[in-house]
Amino acid sequence: MIKVHPQANHFGLDSSEHIPPPHPDLFEAHPLLGEIWGQARGLLAVRDNDAHTLYAVSLAAALLDQRPQADPGVVLPAMMLHDIGWSQVEPGLVLAAIAPGGGRPELVLQHEKEGARLATEILESLRVDTLVIKQVAAIIDGHDSRSHALNPDDEIVKDADKLWRLTPHGLDTVMDWFGLHRGQALRLCASRVLGKLFTPEAITMANGLIALEQANLWPRSRELHPVH
Repeated sequence: MIKVHPQANHFGLDSSEHIPPPHPDLFEAHPLLGEIWGQARGLLAVRDNDAHTLYAVSLAAALLDQRPQADPGVVLPAMMLHDIGWSQVEPGLVLAAIAPGGGRPELVLQHEKEGARLATEILESLRVDTLVIKQVAAIIDGHDSRSHALNPDDEIVKDADKLWRLTPHGLDTVMDWFGLHRGQALRLCASRVLGKLFTPEAITMANGLIALEQANLWPRSRELHPVH
């Protein structure tokens, strides 16, 4: 549960007038994203992919701010749709596809192929430019299995997808997928992220996220804030 509202005001005064205004909402800046989400949400209700996707989209947007050579018009739709193909894989086999020490690469390929197909159908229904649709489909078809990146757009999609694993939500999710304690989940996710990122910005973000989680796991931190 994310803390949204304060439980106290130790300062005792209203300081809100000194707070900068919020950044523009990503979905307002890119209205197509909301339309895509409306069609994709049901297909993402597998393995917590709906929440994963929103986090990954936000991470991609942060990377886009630093990577002017990439095209938001391709990256953001691809990010929103990259995992819809898991909806076409038998639910009981989804985690088997990515389990530590195992894995089912044929299922990973299946979700990529089906994802590219479904993404094409969704984007065509929204009358998206044909070239953009082809670019998005090409990125999705190989976003997990392809070790190289096709272009700067693909680099961001791949990096944002992997970075999610190191976020608090990513670690919470992986812990429950495989019955791991947080330190194990952090080591597993770090091993699947570090050395596999394409952009220097993503590498910096990954190391920062790892550093924060390592601090959370220090005995001194746990004495201050007991965890379960």
